[in-house]
Formats: sequence, structure tokens, C-alpha cells
Amino acid sequence: MDEKRRGRLRVFLGAAPGVGKTFAALDEAHRRAERGTDVVVALVECHGREKTEAQLRGLEVLPRRTVVHRGIEVAELDVEAVLARHPQVAVVDELAHTNAPGSGNAKRWQDVHEILDAGIDVVSTVNIQHLESLNDVVEHITGIEQKETLPDAVLRAADQVQLVDMTPEALQRRLSHGNVYAADRVDAALSNYFRTGNLTALRELALLWLADRVDEGLERYRAQQGIEVTWPARERVVVALTGGAEGATLVRRAARIAGRGAGGELHAVHVASGDGLVRTSPARLAEQRALVEDLGGVYHQVVGDPVRGGVAESLLEFARGVNASQIVVGASRHRPIASLFRRGVGDAVVRGSGAIDVLVVTHEEQARPFRLPGPARATLSPNRRALGWVLAVAGPAVVTAALLALPTQDLATDLLSFLVVVVGAALVGGLWPALAAALLGSFAVNWFFSPPYHQLAIAQPTNAVALVVFLLVAVALSSTVDKAAGRLRDAERSRAESEALSVLTRTALLAKDPLEEALRHTRETFSVDSVTLLEREDVRAPWAVVAATGDPVCVQPGDADAEVVVDDTTCLVLRGRLLGADDRRVFEAFGAQIAAVRQRQRLRAEAAQVRRLEEGDAVRGALLTAVSHDLRTPLATLKASLDSLRAKDIDLPEDVRDELLAEVGNSADRLQALIDDLLDLTRVRSGVVEPHLVVVDLDEVVHAAVRDTGPVDVRIPLDLPPVSTDPGLLQRVVANLVQNAVRHGGSGVEVVAGVATEDARRTVRLLVVDHGPGLPGAAKERAFTPFQRLGDRSTAGLGLGLAVARGLAEAVGGRLDAEDTPGGGLTMVLELPPAGHTHELAELPEKMDA
Repeated sequence: MDEKRRGRLRVFLGAAPGVGKTFAALDEAHRRAERGTDVVVALVECHGREKTEAQLRGLEVLPRRTVVHRGIEVAELDVEAVLARHPQVAVVDELAHTNAPGSGNAKRWQDVHEILDAGIDVVSTVNIQHLESLNDVVEHITGIEQKETLPDAVLRAADQVQLVDMTPEALQRRLSHGNVYAADRVDAALSNYFRTGNLTALRELALLWLADRVDEGLERYRAQQGIEVTWPARERVVVALTGGAEGATLVRRAARIAGRGAGGELHAVHVASGDGLVRTSPARLAEQRALVEDLGGVYHQVVGDPVRGGVAESLLEFARGVNASQIVVGASRHRPIASLFRRGVGDAVVRGSGAIDVLVVTHEEQARPFRLPGPARATLSPNRRALGWVLAVAGPAVVTAALLALPTQDLATDLLSFLVVVVGAALVGGLWPALAAALLGSFAVNWFFSPPYHQLAIAQPTNAVALVVFLLVAVALSSTVDKAAGRLRDAERSRAESEALSVLTRTALLAKDPLEEALRHTRETFSVDSVTLLEREDVRAPWAVVAATGDPVCVQPGDADAEVVVDDTTCLVLRGRLLGADDRRVFEAFGAQIAAVRQRQRLRAEAAQVRRLEEGDAVRGALLTAVSHDLRTPLATLKASLDSLRAKDIDLPEDVRDELLAEVGNSADRLQALIDDLLDLTRVRSGVVEPHLVVVDLDEVVHAAVRDTGPVDVRIPLDLPPVSTDPGLLQRVVANLVQNAVRHGGSGVEVVAGVATEDARRTVRLLVVDHGPGLPGAAKERAFTPFQRLGDRSTAGLGLGLAVARGLAEAVGGRLDAEDTPGGGLTMVLELPPAGHTHELAELPEKMDA
């Protein structure tokens, strides 16, 4: 049975609202319908735009499904109706839309997937600002958080994505002509979201995102067709880093090449040795990696495979993998004579690059022998060397005596016996003891076991060949064994170094005091008496101790046995012993890591200080504004009314006098309320609020709080359990919340109570619901910050109501948060502890479950 065909998804991606993506989708629907395709409009949002509504003419439009939530009817996509109708193509607008609670799926793109699974093609739309990966970027650009987002994977999985775009000037003209928003919203839109800078940035984001998807399609096509040659659709420059001093020169040159064209990419790659040995300076590689990232590039590290061509072939494989257009390598370090016998990496890359251009950059280090930061392998201890020489001298003598004691001798057996001594000397003492053992062994065989005996002469040519072969094999074998032993020691040392650096990195990330722990770990790793981190303000200032462990503490680099100057103002020193070249190389890496830890601490401290200063400035500025405006306004009214009443030369009618007296009273009440808010905030901030907890019924407190706030729909179940709280403070909290809802949400404010269960904990919840404009994500929490007036244009308060409400709610053991009201608006959620567990708890009404 054939697998059912899945529908194809085509998405019109809008660079900004109003560019015409819905119009383009409907135009595509007309084009397909004219070709005889069965097309229906499952859902299209016209937003009152006449030209978009005109595009619906001649197309079959399916009815929507009505979802009722909290008494509000919301029209959503009817997936079942689309599946029952089963057209060839369905048009579904606004792919990132969030469905109302009670719908089959949470998001509209999930509805679209159901339609696609049924074999129906879908034409849909989405704006670039709704992509999840760009959400924070768009908020930073426009200052507006997008509450509805779409996972990038959904759009990347679309069969076709077509960009709908226009210049900022053209879009602004459309907006000013009333083709996007109603006339009363045009000015606000042009001065906020639709500024030229915002539109240009959104347009660039859309182009870059689509360019990446086109590039993904190109890579997918090359993989499907088995195409290995590079197609340089854009400039991708790969720079090879060896860890040498010339790396910075190569990186800057490659960055200039990549920056010559739009969309250029810079990739820096270091090919590590396949044997696991570290032959470059980690500190220098870290500096070059930071330079690459500062220039907008990406740093990579791959492991070379000696069997498949080593460094050059690994570099070429990486370049082909990223579809590179150019490779930048440094000129060879080998001298001309050495180049005759050994081909450099650059030469090998040029020979195997194929269609990739290779740029060989000259530098100051070229044509010089490559000096490693330390020896290629660790040296043996003096005891090992001495034991090797003992074995090299005594071993041939012992073997000679043993062979002479045998009744018969065989030249092959004799040579193999001495070869065992050579291998043993190489394993114990290294190369030179092994060579000495080989020479002594060949002399003993010639003198004692090869006729004529006891003479340095050889009678038979075959014996001469055997001795020569023995000597050559002994030399080659001793050299090989010595190198293998050295590589093993190097590998063990590299592993120890890697483990030490790994522990240091974990310490920097997880320790409570990372700097102190990093210094302690450094002291233990190098077995020294003390480790000190020194800093100074500039090159002329004296050094100062930042942190230290052990004793004695070095107060300047000259007091130390070893030092690492990270930069002109930072130095890591140790006291206790001198370091060898290998240890010093690792110590440099430790210094770079500890300096990074110190820099991270400094940045965190500066960020915390900046936040405190910003908060203090904001509070001081808001308080100054409040005192200079909000307090002065009622004072001015109060003074003007009193002056009029006190004027003896004016005969005021009785009704005017009464009106002025009423104004005096109102102004005094406003002043009293403002001062009370300031005092309440001060009490909450200082923690001096002392609630008197008693058991009360919530409905009594709520009805008392809403008595003077206007029409409010209060629904509190009769079987709601009582709560343990301070009635006076709780009444202040509820009154503040209801007044805020009435001021912002207008009519239709609801106060609903019930019981909620979360993590086996049951609480009484009081919800104050309004259906006003609401607040975007981050603004909900900012609403509880003192002196905040998010969208409040009134001058009757200081913006302290919600801040005081939260403080008082916490004082009585409650919790206050803000949530979105489905369909629009803001819901304040007040959680209170129930008085006991002996009462029957009433569940929240169904419409408030969300």
C-alpha cells in the first residue's frame, strides 16, 4: 500500500507588517484557481484592509469555528471543516498565531501540520519578527516584545519560502494612505514601530534569514547530487592556524578578504595532531581565537588523521565541507634545503585544493625553523639514564658469558640475544644507551662468536652481512623504541595537562569563589609554595595583590620564581620552584584562564553596580517627577481654591463657594492618598509592616474593597474556604488591584475566586480580570516596580499602586502576579493560604482555569 502523500507548505515571509504578504497569498490562490486547482480560503485576517478583502472575491471561504473563553467569542481556524472539505490547496493566514484556550492545538502552525498530514497543500503567511530565534533581536530593535512566536524549524521545513518585501519609504507611504492601519493609528505607528531604522533592520533580518535558508538548500542539493567540488555562491574564507606567531597576521588578512563582499564568512581552523600531543601554545591559540571572534569569524578545531594525509588533507576536507571559496595559509617555515626533502603544509594544500583558491601569505616567521614552546617530549630522569647506561654496558657482558657457557653457538641466536639487550637499553635509558649496547654487542659477536675467534676480522662474507644487518636493525629499533617511549610519555603528560586545564575550567564555572579556587588548583598542580594574581591600573602604576594562596605572597613579579604576564596590567606569579619549558607552557594557559575568571568577576561587579545605579536613578527621577508634578497639581488646586474663598473683594455665589470647598476636599483627599502610597511603599521596603492574621471570609473583604470602585462583577463561591490574613491589609490590596483594572480596562472588570492545586499545594486564588489593552511579556513584571505608569496617562497617582499591592500581599503571606487575559487584557492573580484543611474547597470556575 502506497504511503499517503503529505501536503506541501508554501509560506510568504513578510519583512514587516503591511508589506502585502496576505495579499500575495491570495494572489497565489487566484493564480492556482485559474489553472483549475481546487482552492479554499480556510482563514484570512483582512484587518479591515479594503484591497485585501477585495482579493477574497471569487474564492471559496470556509466558515470559522467559534471558541468561547471567559465569556468572549473568538473565531479560530476550523481544522475539521478543512479536512471534511479536503481541497487541493488551503490558504491559512498568520502561521504564528496562538489559538484561544479550548482549541484542539495551542498554535496555528500545529493546525496547519494536521492539514498537511491529510495531503492538502497549504499557502500561509508569517512576518520575520515572529521567528523564535529573532524574538530578542526584534525586541531590541523595535522595543516591542512579540508574544506570538514560531519555531524556526517549522519555517525551515516549508517546501517554499517566498520573501514579500518593500522599501521603508514605500511601506510608510502605504501606511500614511491608510492601506495598513486605520487613520487614528497611523501617526503613532509611523513614530514608533514603522520608523525607517526599524524597517531597514527588519528587512535586513529577513534577507539574511532567507539567504541562510537558500544556502542550506544549496548544500542539500550538493549532498543529494554527490557534488564534492565547491560552488562559491558566497565568499567563505578558511584561514589555517598553526598556533605560531604569524596567526594574527593571517586572521586579519583573511578577514579583509571575507569583508570585501556582502555576506562573506570567515572560518579559522586549527588542525590538532592526531596523536593527541600538544605542540602549540594554548595561550597563543586562545588569543587568536579571541581575535577571530572579534572580527566576526568562527573558530574551529579538528583532529588531523596521519593515515589520510595529515594536516593538509584535514584542512582541505574542512574547507570542502563549508563550501569555502578561498584558503589562507602562511608561507612555509622550512629553509630552502629542508623543503627539498619535506613538503610543507602550504604546498600540499595548493596541490590538493582543486577549485578552491589558495592564498599563501608571507610573514616574519617564514623560512625559519619552527621552535616549539617546549621540548617535543619530556626528558628522562637521571636515575633512568644511569640505569640505561648500566644495562648498555653490563648487558652485553652478561649475554656474552651466558652464550659462552652453552655447548654450541649459533650466530643467529647470538645476534637475537644481543638485540634483546639493545631494546631493553632503549626502553630504560633512551637512544644513546641503546646505541652503545648495539656497538658493544656487535663487537662481542665479532670477537667471541664469529671465526676467526678473538680477532676483529670476519672470515665468512655471510657473517659480515649478518653483523652489518644486526647493527643497522639495532640502531633503527633502538631509535624507534626510544621515540615510541617518548611519545608515550608526551601523551601521558598531555593528558595530565588536559585534565588540569579541565579541572580549572570547571572550577571557574561552578565554584562559589572561582578566583580563589583557581589559584588553589594552580598551586596544587605545580606543587609550589604560593600563587599570586597581581594587577595594576596602567604600566606606570605599582602592582597590587588581587588574590593569593599560600605563603609567601609575592607583591611584585620580581619576587617570583615564575611569572606569566597576561597583559600590561595583569600578571600571575608563583613562588616555590623554577618551571621547565613544558610546565611554563601549561602555566601560561593557566594564566590566561585565571585572567578570564578575573575579568568575568570584574564585569559582573560592574554590571551589578550599573544596575543599582540605574535603579537608583530611575527611582530618584520618578520621585522627583512625582513630587514636582503629581504632588504640586493638587497643591496648586488647593491653594487656588482657598485664595478664591479668602478673597474679600469677590462676592462668590453659594453654589460656586460650595464647588470650591468640594475642590479643596478633593485635592486634600488626593494629597492624602499620594502621601499614603509613599508611606506604604516606605513601610513595605523597610519591612516594618506587621500584619495581624485572623481567619476571615474572602467575600466580606472583597465586597468592602469594591464598594466605591464602580460596577464590578464579583463571583465568589459560597463554599470557598476562609483565609488566614490581615483583613485591613488585604482590603488595601484588593482595592488597589480593582482600581487599577477599572482605570485601564474600563467596564467589564471581574473579580473571581476559587481554589487551585499546584504541586500538591492548595491555595485560594483571587483573580481580578480586565479586558483592556493588557501588557506585553516583560512589562508585566515592570508594572510592580515603583513609579511605573505603563500606558497610564492619568495624573492621579504616583504609579505605586501595584508595587504597594505586591508588598502588602507578601506581608500577609500571599503572592501577586500578572497574567494575560485570553482575548486581550490583564489578569491579576492573588494567591492566599487557606485557613485550614477541614473545609470543603471549591474549585475555580472553568473559565478561569487558564
